Amino acid sequence: MADQLIIFDTTLRDGEQSPGASMTKDEKLRIARQLERLKVDVIEAGFAASSNGDFEAVQSIAGAIKDSTVCSLSRANDRDISRAAEALKGAVRSRIHTFIATSPLHMEKKLRMSPEQVLEQAKLSVRFARNLCGDIEFSPEDGYRSDVDFLCRVLETVIAEGATTINVPDTVGYAVPELYGNFIKTLRERIPNSDKAIWSVHCHNDLGMAVANSLAGVKIGGARQVECTINGLGERAGNCSLEEVVMAVKTRKDYFGLEVGIDTRHILPASRMVSQTTGFVVQPNKAVVGANAFAHASGIHQDGVLKARDTYEIMRAEDVGWSANKIVLGKLSGRNAFKQRLQELGVQLDSESEANAAFAKFKELADRKSEILDEDILALVSDEAVTQHQETFRLVSLRQHSETGERPHAEVVFTAEGKEVRGSSDGNGPVDASLKAIESYVKSGAEMVLYSVNAISGSTESQGEVTVRLQNAGRVVNGVGADPDIVVASAKAYLSALNKLQSKAERVAAQG
Repeated sequence: MADQLIIFDTTLRDGEQSPGASMTKDEKLRIARQLERLKVDVIEAGFAASSNGDFEAVQSIAGAIKDSTVCSLSRANDRDISRAAEALKGAVRSRIHTFIATSPLHMEKKLRMSPEQVLEQAKLSVRFARNLCGDIEFSPEDGYRSDVDFLCRVLETVIAEGATTINVPDTVGYAVPELYGNFIKTLRERIPNSDKAIWSVHCHNDLGMAVANSLAGVKIGGARQVECTINGLGERAGNCSLEEVVMAVKTRKDYFGLEVGIDTRHILPASRMVSQTTGFVVQPNKAVVGANAFAHASGIHQDGVLKARDTYEIMRAEDVGWSANKIVLGKLSGRNAFKQRLQELGVQLDSESEANAAFAKFKELADRKSEILDEDILALVSDEAVTQHQETFRLVSLRQHSETGERPHAEVVFTAEGKEVRGSSDGNGPVDASLKAIESYVKSGAEMVLYSVNAISGSTESQGEVTVRLQNAGRVVNGVGADPDIVVASAKAYLSALNKLQSKAERVAAQG
């Protein structure tokens, strides 16, 4: 594996730990299928022991994915490991990823265990896991802040017990590239059996260096697996970004000298799907997948790109899924043209009914918007996937009146468990009035902690994408809605969030 870099995606596990980013089983399965199309080597599908919902999600993904290894996280105890093994039974290729904290701070304050107890627990857990699965990954949580001598003992022991991948997490994002790279190198040089395992890096972005640290771990430390997420999704400041690591290694192959198996044309559809599903908007200046990633405003830059693209572009936009032909379809376009465009965008719908529903939404949008852009299609398909299985509330119609000097008023008709209901309210603005109208019937008591508007494309005719984050009784959820009318998009997003609040699925956070 010396010249192959393994891409381990943890969007569905570590990425899901962002407040409000928790996903349903169907949403996880849809993203897993997109990750498989992306040709991700390992998909960490979840933490099977954390809840029945996560167990079912891991089990469902294990049964559906054929080309990628499916992995479940587990703490270093027999119960968690058994639960992970059970969830992974149907997988073509499976991996159990077990972890225990090894830093002095975590051992004393969190685990309340002595170093010797932690060493013994790590040894026994890997031994137990190895009898259930042939592919075992071990992570010393908060590994970068661990004592090197102790960490060497732990890692030598778990490799001897059969761990096939050793992952060294910078759990709190404390590392800097040169030091982290040399840390991995030191471990590999000092541990006698280090060549018996593949070494992996898992970096958080608290200081904005997750990608740089991961690449240093690869180049300096000799790691051959990178743990990352789509859009860098993750708790706090997020994780190492898959698209940035992959394109860095591909673009600078002269420096890294490594191969990656990722089909980069599916990067943008994956980014859009994760953004739509979780409600975490991709900022315009985000590398590779941001709206401005391949835009040139400076006259000098524009002139250079027109003469020769490589004057200012080190990657081709189409290589990561952007289309050179932005305007693709209109109201006269037929079903086959729509399906063809979906295929070109790397979108695969799971059933004929989904395709029909998406096409109906496309025709409806085309009646209201003369130019349908790729971004519109991706948002429309993602929106259909997000709402299809969450039908407790669904918008039927909205009527609002606002006039300078008068208090806005809104009337909203929506379905509640299949029954048509309505609510009305005044508000400080049309959006406020519309959301209060919904709340006048639902009476959820939820607190709105985020309201965000993002234009899907760059014109006044653009669809608006609204993200609403609600908090209620300790639960935090995101809802997303897209529509050319920003008030309608806001109502859709609010109802989407309310639907998620209705779900009783629980998530237990765990870091690795």
